[in-house]
Amino acid sequence: MVRVEEKTIPDRLVRVVGKRLSEGKQVRRTLPVWGRLAIDRPLPFLCVYRRPKKAEKDATFRLVTSEASYLTCLADKRQREGIARLAGTVAEAITERFGSILLLEVWAGLSAPVQDGISPGALQPEFRIFAPKNQHHAALTDAFEEELRRVKIGRKRARVETVESSRRWPRGLSQIIAADEARKTGCVFYGLEVSPIYINPETGEAYPGVLRILRRRLSVALRRIFFEFARTSTTVDPAHFHTLGRRAVVKAVWEVDEMLASASESYEFLLQLTPVNGEQAWRQFERYKFERVPAFHYRPIPVEPVVLKRRLFRAPVERIEDPALALVFRQKLEELDRQITMLQDRNTSRFLHESLQLYGGVEDDLHTLALDILERIRPRSREKASPGIVGAEAFAERARKEITYLRSQRREVKARVEIRSDVTGLLVSRGNLLVSSHSRIPASRVEALVQHEVGTHILTYYNGRAQKFRLLHTGLAGYDPLQEGLAVLSEYLVGGLSRPRLRLLAGRVVAARSVLDGATFIETFRQLRNTHGFANRTAYTVTLRIHRGGGLTKDAVYLRGLRQILDYIADGGSLEPLFTGKIAIQHIPIINELRWRGVLVPPPLAPRYINQTDSLLRLERLRQGMSVVDLLEEN
Repeated sequence: MVRVEEKTIPDRLVRVVGKRLSEGKQVRRTLPVWGRLAIDRPLPFLCVYRRPKKAEKDATFRLVTSEASYLTCLADKRQREGIARLAGTVAEAITERFGSILLLEVWAGLSAPVQDGISPGALQPEFRIFAPKNQHHAALTDAFEEELRRVKIGRKRARVETVESSRRWPRGLSQIIAADEARKTGCVFYGLEVSPIYINPETGEAYPGVLRILRRRLSVALRRIFFEFARTSTTVDPAHFHTLGRRAVVKAVWEVDEMLASASESYEFLLQLTPVNGEQAWRQFERYKFERVPAFHYRPIPVEPVVLKRRLFRAPVERIEDPALALVFRQKLEELDRQITMLQDRNTSRFLHESLQLYGGVEDDLHTLALDILERIRPRSREKASPGIVGAEAFAERARKEITYLRSQRREVKARVEIRSDVTGLLVSRGNLLVSSHSRIPASRVEALVQHEVGTHILTYYNGRAQKFRLLHTGLAGYDPLQEGLAVLSEYLVGGLSRPRLRLLAGRVVAARSVLDGATFIETFRQLRNTHGFANRTAYTVTLRIHRGGGLTKDAVYLRGLRQILDYIADGGSLEPLFTGKIAIQHIPIINELRWRGVLVPPPLAPRYINQTDSLLRLERLRQGMSVVDLLEEN
């Protein structure tokens, strides 16, 4: 039998909390029976959720656990006094430090009627703000309304109603801190009633997808409101609203990061999809007058897909409280699942459809851009005059010098350059550069390719390793377009993005479109050679890359990524966040948020060109707005 004492808040717990906050320390304490007090560091706000009786399934508490300072507890008479002392102690310690504290209590409103067949995009968020009656906080109330109206699910923005009331807590409960003590501590109370669109009204269970979206959007809105309160009503003046977010990372995050990164590193995805006999297959293809598809051989898959997936889905992503981190980890889990399936289905008819899920297809405007480039650049365009051709050994030596330059910035850079006969062209794998022993590179292209492979791919790998999370060097979900776009941009910034290079990127897009249209290996080769004028060897290499494994649409990401990054720069985007690790374009706001919150550190490595005058002048031209076609005209 559970004793009554075990259901109350111990005095010792209250004293420890007060002492730690007065010393500026973190507080993370589990409460008796149910609930938690989690304060990342002293902050001028506290989010509160009191779970009603017989509401064990209520997921509303997750709306406050996203924040850096929260209290969840039972709405139980036996805990009322202890919770009041605990909340009062927090309020007293915070107001002593900052002059005031915003206490925001969140609860669920009445459930909406069941609507059969409704999709998450048709759900509309609804909020009711319970605000103080006095005019002293009118500006804060207005900001509260404005920020909540920005919250949307699908295309539906939130409906927001404000009620000025002396009762700013759930019906049936009393104020969590007595009124006289609240006045003494300078505590400002607001209440937020949330329409429980994230709960199935028949079962009481949460709709996980809806709850995830609402948590993320609401968390950003609340952080902006806390920022406004801190700036206008306390002695603290935060530099940015994201600085009020969580800094501490809970155990579940490290556990998930380790599990996903280990799964990712248990195989080398692109190497597994790259034929080991590319050179021999070319000679065979040439010998048969380009009329017979050569036989390609692949490395054995080093893992058992079923076992790897079983390990992968043990990752407790649902336990991550931080919405931003939960989003990127969930995306990566889904991407790894698709990659493992693709390896399992290599050289089957299913592979191409799975490639579409991972890399997307070739959108019409990208295909049009590629055809425009091929039309504008003559097939026989040559690299600018240069002192000859550079072989594998000479290129590898130049790449090693660039790695030494990176090591001068951070000694932990341990990248190697390997010359191998089982790769085609150049490939970075696990932070090492693999150079085909058959490589023959125009001297005018060497610096551009060094910056592409070392100054981008290796650099972002080791910058990712400098962060707390392993996934930033193995790669966040969908990182390829931004990573390759940044790599091609580096070629331009060092003056090495030639017209033949742009023509090659356009040819890859056209080839990817052809395989999606059902073209065979021979048909894609002929289209590149006969219709667009590529040389036999070049047309073969592009066709191999596109048809490998059964149809890989990845090569369309180079031109797509370049176009994305040109738009980003023209909109005023900074290059520095892009060097943080291997990230996607949609992750830039999250990377910036985590930087403000102190979860991530600035990238320690910067590419050589970022300090070169000519490169900075080219970058400034891009800031004025340039398209891929404009780059053609400049070249």
